[in-house]
Parts: sequence; structure tokens; C-alpha cells
Amino acid sequence: MAGAGVVFYYAAQQAQAKRSTGAGQETLVTLRDHACEPNDLSVAAGVNRFRIVNQSQRAVEWEILDGVLVIEERENIAPGLSQVITANLQPGRYTITCGLLSNPRGSLTVTPTAASEAAAQARPTLTAFIGPLSEYRVYLSSQGSALVRAGAALQQAIETGDLQQAQTAYAQTRLIYQRIAGASQRLGELDNRINARADYFEQREQDPAFGGFHRLEYGLFQQRSSAGLEPVAQALAHDLSELKTQLLAQTIAPAQFTGAVVRNLQSLAQSRSSGEEERYSHLDLPGFAANLEGARKVIDLLRPLLARNASAPLAAVDAAMAQFDQQLKALRSDDQFLPYDQVTPAQRQQIAEDAQHLANAITALNPALGLDDLPTQASPQ
Repeated sequence: MAGAGVVFYYAAQQAQAKRSTGAGQETLVTLRDHACEPNDLSVAAGVNRFRIVNQSQRAVEWEILDGVLVIEERENIAPGLSQVITANLQPGRYTITCGLLSNPRGSLTVTPTAASEAAAQARPTLTAFIGPLSEYRVYLSSQGSALVRAGAALQQAIETGDLQQAQTAYAQTRLIYQRIAGASQRLGELDNRINARADYFEQREQDPAFGGFHRLEYGLFQQRSSAGLEPVAQALAHDLSELKTQLLAQTIAPAQFTGAVVRNLQSLAQSRSSGEEERYSHLDLPGFAANLEGARKVIDLLRPLLARNASAPLAAVDAAMAQFDQQLKALRSDDQFLPYDQVTPAQRQQIAEDAQHLANAITALNPALGLDDLPTQASPQ
């Protein structure tokens, strides 16, 4: 715990910097079928806006990565439409994904400014965050261990050919994964192996590279067979073990603590509320409830700090969590969540609105804690 505290404190010191100018500038990136244009970008440090225009033939995603960590992303950008990503970046080299996972990656160079170099000298005291961040690391460790055990049980059920048990094990494993999805999704390449949907592969469900949770979901719930899934289950179990290792190896700066939760809730509001993620099993509602549980864990760890310094924003977050929780509980029958294909369009829209409302409320916490406008740091290369 003490060692983790030192790591988190160091990360906190490195992450602190004030916003540089340029928030109104916008960089245009066009996604084609097999690349993005331009493929190599250069921007000044500070707040940057990227308008991502999808000119490919399918819904795709665009991500900014620092090594293996996802800094910012937008999923399911529909063909012919655009979305805007705002990222507050420190000097360094990043990579960018450009649509399909098989497409070549681009590069993003962030050049220093006078403001970014001056901010790098700042050393504000953030010792109050050591405890919550260290406790969250313990939480990730316990959930990671549970996820590894559940993945092994899923693999065993598939290998024995027990379809019903494999479906049950899949649901249990997904539930644990969704509790820590915000943190897991920071590990871009690994999370793509674990959680990428068929849309991000050229041949969709028939693509040899399509694996992870959703390949198993497709086999177990759509094809209703475990035949041929043994290698996929084995690879997933290995990746879940690697996920636990990587989660504990990565540092989390205070300014990034709530950011992963916000991105997860935004993806729920903007795309997953449509039912696109668990499209074969329709287990979306338990996953949404687990996402909310993971968000509540982060808020509870920050609660002592928020109660002293941000009581009004905390009250807004608590109200938003209660509203979302109430909406989800209304979609239970006989103590089980309804399959998502039984959820009406109006109910799905309400879920999206509740998730977005909660994301907005959590976004207000960083400024209240003095963590607003803190850039994400890239690794120099």
C-alpha cells in the first residue's frame, strides 16, 4: 500500500499542469476504409479539439493512446457523421487508431509551449489523493482476481461442452469485467483483444481475428454451441490474467481517476444503450448495473474529500446515481434484469439520458477538487 502511494503521488506530481491556450482550435481527421487522413498529426500542448469525420463504410472508433493506455476515444462514429474529441495533452508522442483494428496506426506529436514548460515546474501538494488511489488499486486487484477465476470457470465450461453452464459462466464473468470496465478500457490493445465487437473486424463475425468475450457470446448465444470455442476461451483466460497484471502496473493520476468512469458512462449513453454491445446475449442491463457499481466505488473513495471541498457537486452526483439506479431497478422482473431485447426504445433512451447525466455530474468533480484542466501526459519517444 505504501509503495502504491508513492507511485500514485509521483504520478500526481507529474500530471499537474495548467491549461494552455488553443481550446478553440480544431484539427480535422477523416477516417477512410483503411486509414485516416492525415495519418500523422502535430499539435501544441494544452487543450486540443479533434473533429473526426467518418467517410468509411461502417461505424468505427478513433483513439488517442499513450503507449498501451487510452487517453481519449470515440466509439461507433456512424458513416457520414462526425464527432469531436477534446483532449488536454502534455508534450510527447502518441499513437492514434484509425477505424478497423487491422488498419495501420497513425501518430500524434504534441509540441511544448511556454505555458506547458512553466506548468511542468509546478509542484502542488496532492497527498490527500494517495489514500483513495491506493484503495482503488486494492479494489482493482480483488476484482482482477475474481475476473481471472471466472474466466477459468468459463473456459472449463466450454471445454466440457456444457452450453448452459458456459452461458451462465459468461454472464458471471462479464459482470465482473463491467465493474472495472472504466479502468480496463484505458489499456487499448489488451482491451481490444478482450472486448472488441465484430464491427471492428473486416469480416465481422467470420474474421479469424475476432476473439474475446464477444466471439464467445456469438457462439454461445447466437449459434448456441460451444464447438470450436476452446482456443478462444483459452486466449481470453490468458488475456484476463494479463489484464489484472497490467491494471496493477499502471499508475493513475488524480485528474484521471474520474475520467475513466466518465468515458465509460459516455460510451454507455452514446452507443451501448442501443444494445449493440451484448447483441447476441442481451445481457446489457446487468452490465449497466455493474458499470454503475464501478462508478459508485470511485465516488465513495473520493467521498471524504468531496464532502469537505465539493459538497454541492457531490450531492448532484449522488442524485444522478440514485436516478440511474432507480431506472435500472425498474427493469427487473422476478429479481432478474430483463433481456435487453425486451426493453422499449423509450426505456433505452431514458437509460442513455441517465448515464449522460451522471457522466456530466462526475465531470464537475475535478474542478471542485482543484483538478480541472490537467493535461494527460504522453510518454516521450
